[in-house]
Amino acid sequence: MKDMKDTKDTFENMDDDLVLQNEAENIHALADLDDGFEEVYVDTTGQDQFDTSNESHYDAGDIKVLEGLEAVRKRPGMYIGDVTPRGLHHLLYEIVANSVDEALAGRCDLINVILNKDGSVTVVDDGSGIPVAIHPQKGIPTVEVVHTMLHAGGKFGGGAYSISGGLHGVGASVVNALSEWMAVEVRRGGKIYRIKFSRGKTVEPLQVVGTTDEKDTGTTTTFYPDNEIFPDIHFDFQAMISRYREVAFLNKEVTINLVDNRLDEPQEVHLHYAGGIISFVEYMNRKKQVLHEPPIYIASREDNNFVEMALQYNDTYVENVYSYANNIATIEGGSHLTGFRSALTKVINDYARKNGILKDSDSNFSGDDVREGLTAIISVKLPEPQFEGQTKGRLGNSEIRGIVESVMNEKMAIFLEENPQIGRAICNKCIAASQARLAAKKAREITRRKSVFESNSLPGKLVDCTSQDPALSEIFIVEGDSAGGTAKQGRESKYQAILPLWGKMLNVERARIDKVYNNEKLQPVVLALGTGIGEDFDITKLRYHKVIIMADADVDGAHIRTLLLTFFYRYMRPLVDNSNIYIACPPLYKVYQGNETFYAYDEKDVEKIKAETGWTNPKMQRYKGLGEMDPDQLWETTMDPSRRKLLQVTAESFQDADETIALLMGDEVEPRRNFIQENAQYAEIDT
Repeated sequence: MKDMKDTKDTFENMDDDLVLQNEAENIHALADLDDGFEEVYVDTTGQDQFDTSNESHYDAGDIKVLEGLEAVRKRPGMYIGDVTPRGLHHLLYEIVANSVDEALAGRCDLINVILNKDGSVTVVDDGSGIPVAIHPQKGIPTVEVVHTMLHAGGKFGGGAYSISGGLHGVGASVVNALSEWMAVEVRRGGKIYRIKFSRGKTVEPLQVVGTTDEKDTGTTTTFYPDNEIFPDIHFDFQAMISRYREVAFLNKEVTINLVDNRLDEPQEVHLHYAGGIISFVEYMNRKKQVLHEPPIYIASREDNNFVEMALQYNDTYVENVYSYANNIATIEGGSHLTGFRSALTKVINDYARKNGILKDSDSNFSGDDVREGLTAIISVKLPEPQFEGQTKGRLGNSEIRGIVESVMNEKMAIFLEENPQIGRAICNKCIAASQARLAAKKAREITRRKSVFESNSLPGKLVDCTSQDPALSEIFIVEGDSAGGTAKQGRESKYQAILPLWGKMLNVERARIDKVYNNEKLQPVVLALGTGIGEDFDITKLRYHKVIIMADADVDGAHIRTLLLTFFYRYMRPLVDNSNIYIACPPLYKVYQGNETFYAYDEKDVEKIKAETGWTNPKMQRYKGLGEMDPDQLWETTMDPSRRKLLQVTAESFQDADETIALLMGDEVEPRRNFIQENAQYAEIDT
């Protein structure tokens, strides 16, 4: 076992910008809330070394022209975001999105997505089939143009698609470029055509391979992601269910069948929701107490623009409003979401004034007041959406705001007048939210006067690091004073800060924000990070870019991790969005024989160590908590960036994350009991 001081000396001699970029190995993300959070891999063992010896000249020969799809393979992140599992799944989504566009055009109602045993994936639809005739401009089959040329497709005008989610004409060609091979079969005009590609190039030209009924039309695409691009080409079937369930909700006329043939017993999931976004809202609220049933549904068509909204209030304190444009999740909002929010605030305030619920002396409800406990889906479909960038995170069409506002103002007002009991229940919810907001404001002002939440005021138990650069600094939020003392002795003081916490903190899922501000267990966390919370949150003030939760590997530790994750997700959400939150992985066992020592994170690791060493009966120590380790051991196993394991926390599906948090931390006991019983791992009692 290497002496800890020697290891530290090595780090002190490293460049600052390398210190925090040396995680030991790939590791899947979040264990406690795994349903709603994405698996993210932390692997920064290598650091690019830049050779500047040939940078003294710059001439015409340095300009490289990338032909065809070379640019996609050279810079895949520009087209799919990254080459992590998220980017891998983006490939599949691009192909499915093309089939959904056929459904939007009224030509498709069945989509099958099949994971094959060899690792490839197949998408089959019953649309009209990609055209196979010779393209008038390019002189090759149109299906070949679509798959080998960027910005080629039927969504730039011409009447094939009046509404579409894929507008840039890069979907199929990008998937082709990033696949080791791709085969496309088209059923059209009573014939079956087939063409095959490899890494963006045609390897088998289009040919007729069979005949079929004239009415049997559609496209079958099978592709195998390129291992040269993606380190991991394993598709996550559960993540697919979540993503395509959302698509099925948004398109009630479509049926999506998901099949996983990689298993000995194939798994199949059937997704079809005749209720559309009404069913979507009911699904998200199914484990919560709702204020009214069924959800309120509002829809309207103006020219070629279609707007539909479904909303339902529950008894929680959080807002869950999701917006879509042409089936694209606009995670950054946009004009349609702005129109919805402003109209909802106005119509509820108008209703409350008109019916005497708000008196003349009362202030209006704020936007936050009227959205507390609201679950809503806003879906718009329009012929020329203006998205910001290829990721399409925000809708920019200004005209859609006016349409949404007008429809919402008119139809929501009518609904409230016709349903006074629901109207009053909503207003009572808003009154309670308003009172809590005012109480939180007073609490915030009091704590500010006491310097509790000022960024220059730090908690007394914080053992800070010497680095002033947040990008190079990390903070360990440690369970218990004993473990905190050990971590303080074992840390690298240059860039590692320690904040010990004692006892279990407030479950923020069951408390309004005024209670959060007054909670003494949460105040040190807020103080140490420096960002504020809720509406005061400012990520530019974050003092550490790695916030690491370090708790015991037992039930109590898991509970503390879950409480902290719930707090971060509800009141410091950008930390999750920006992947600043990590979970430390302390070992469960010390396995040793003679002078050799290994650490195991679970029983499988123990068996692996035995197999690799040939030990049959080594000595073992099971750690009941972090406090049982001495500083050297804690550094070596859990804190040393060159050897430790960290789980990086982020959310792939915010709906799933919200559902999981509500399940584990909400007021409903029965769903939580069922979850525990279904997922419990029963121990064998020694006799």
